[in-house]
Parts: sequence; C-alpha cells; structure tokens
Amino acid sequence: MATLGGYLNKKVLIVTADSRILVGTLEAADQSTNLVSYPKTIPFPCDCSDLTHIRAQVLSNAQERVIQTPESGEPSVQVPLGLYLVRGDNVCTIGLVDEALDDSINWTEVKGSAIGGTKHV
Repeated sequence: MATLGGYLNKKVLIVTADSRILVGTLEAADQSTNLVSYPKTIPFPCDCSDLTHIRAQVLSNAQERVIQTPESGEPSVQVPLGLYLVRGDNVCTIGLVDEALDDSINWTEVKGSAIGGTKHV
C-alpha cells in the first residue's frame, strides 16, 4: 500500500492483464496492489481506512473505456461500473490521471489499436 499511498483519493487509470482500461478514484489498496472503485453517487458502505484487509484495489466512480479501432464504424464508449474491485495480480499498470486533460477529451471520438493481453507463466 505504501507505493500507492500517494494515489489514494485521486483519479487513476488502470490497464489490466486482460487489456481492459479502467478509470476511477482509488479508494483503497493493499500490499498486493489490489484496487477498489465505486461511484460517488452511491455512499460507500464503510470507512475506506477499514479496507486494509482487502486483497484488492478499490476504485470509486469506476468506468471502463472501450476504445474502438479506426476501422470500426462504432464510437468508443465509457461503461459505468460503479463500485469496482481489481485484484492485484490483474493490474498491469496504474497511473494518475491529469483530470483537466482527461475532461477535455471526447472519448467517443478516440480510436486506437487493441492492447494485447498478458499471459501468466
């Protein structure tokens, strides 16, 4: 948790081992990089300081960004997830989000190539 302590209560982006892109406010994390998120419209059921026993990251106001390829005629989408827990062994990378820059982007117009998944060996 010490390595992610500076990210608590801040907007983060997570890329998972199965190549999903998740965005939300990091509410709790443990030494195994487990994460949790929940929407701000839903009151969290407990004080996040009580979540140190959880083996996952906790995100609030979580959403998944599904970016379409340039060949696709469909727009990219942001899928609201609500309260979201990500197991640490599924986290490839996590970073802080520049909220001003993030808010200025129309994510429905963003196109990109698929990110490959990872394989546990």
